Order: sequence, then structure tokens, then C-alpha cells
Amino acid sequence: MTGCDPSERKPQISGGGPRVCVLIPALNEAKSIADVLSDVRLHLDAELVVIDDASTDETAAIAAGCGAVVLSLPIRLGAWGAMRTGFRYVRTRRFDAVVTMDADGQHRSQDLARLVRPVLEGRADVVIGACTERGNWGRRMAWRLFRWLSGLAVSDLTSGFRVYSPAAVDVILGDDTALLDYQDIGVLLAMRKAGLRLTEVPVSMCHRRQGASRVYATWLHVMHYMAITVVLCLAKFDVTQRGGVRLGEDG
Repeated sequence: MTGCDPSERKPQISGGGPRVCVLIPALNEAKSIADVLSDVRLHLDAELVVIDDASTDETAAIAAGCGAVVLSLPIRLGAWGAMRTGFRYVRTRRFDAVVTMDADGQHRSQDLARLVRPVLEGRADVVIGACTERGNWGRRMAWRLFRWLSGLAVSDLTSGFRVYSPAAVDVILGDDTALLDYQDIGVLLAMRKAGLRLTEVPVSMCHRRQGASRVYATWLHVMHYMAITVVLCLAKFDVTQRGGVRLGEDG
């Protein structure tokens, strides 16, 4: 699919209801972005924002044709740099909840309503769409190590399918997260340091429609990610000693 049916461009953010924004960073996702945007619209009334990380294909044009707000970066900032660009856009527009999801079709829009509910009801500041089934034995061992080092009682530490409250957005745009590479453990540690409430909602995830994980693409990437994350966990260890994250589970 390379475009959207104009009839699918429903008005976003209906008057009087909660204001929700969905941030979707994208790098050369022309083959999947239209389907992802159409699926989200079927399940959630939200403003859709695509952060195009200097793609060399038609990602930006297709997303704009689907009615999304497109933030086009002149140079490639990477996954977290692109995401922070989206959060800066969000903070000026007073949304009640901000969703982050991938552009490759992994995250199921059918789960969106369950994910945003705890934030909109004031029961959580961060909701993590947790899918532990996607991890092979190596990834699960890494998660176990990171949980032990960080003290985070979170089953899926690396899920990018999340929802944030306005207070959480302020933390994301603070100094503690400025130098991160990914939206994972470092962000959760910053949330705990700020005393915010985290919860997990079980979700299923689909296979990527194209491409591969930036973290697990090669063994070199894996080793780099492991080293950086271990150092990050140890650097934040003084925070973990002062109290655990307030974590619940919402179905």
C-alpha cells in the first residue's frame, strides 16, 4: 500500500474528549506507514504525528497523504533523537496522553484503547505494552540482567509501545534523557527518579513487515547496546537503592 483512501481521513481529536497524540518515528518505512496509520485511525481518535528520520524513500509523502502531521528531519538523528523531536511538538499542544509506536507494523492498534486508559483515568503516568513472548532466550537473559542491575520490576524493558502522561513528557524532555540512544531502560529509570507511576498492559506483537531491529541487527550492535545499558544501570544504581518503581498491571 502506497497511499491512503481520502475517505479514511477522519477528523482527529473530537471536540470535548481527551486529547491523544500518537508519535510514530519512521526511517524508510514507505511500504508499511500507510497501513499503520490507517489501522490506528480505526481504533483511536488521536492526532497522528510521523517523525521522518531523514528517510530516502517516500515515507514522508505517504504519511502526509494519509493526513498525518509529518515532522521531517534534515539529518538522521536516530530512534531516540527522532522521538524527542516528536515530544517537543507534543509539549506545546497540551495533549492528555501521548502514545509511541513503531512504523513497521509490529504494534497492534487493537491494543491502543487498553493502553491509553490508565493514563486518561489518572491511574498511571507511563503505560508499557508488554510482550515477553517476543524475546528469544538471549533477549530474555538480557532482560533478567537489566532488571537485576536496575531494580526495575518491569517484564518488558525494551518495548517501545508506550503511553505517557504530560508529567512523563516533561521528564522525557529533561536533561536525564537527552543523551540516550533508545526509548527503553534509561527512560524508565528517569521516570522512577521523578516518582512517576508505571504500569504494564499485556499485548501481542506482530512480525515486522519489513526491516530489522536496530538493536539486534548484528552482534556488534547487540554488544554495544548491552555495554551502554549496563553502564546506564550502574550509573543510576543510587536511584534504585532508594526505592522501587511503583508498578501495577492493567488488563
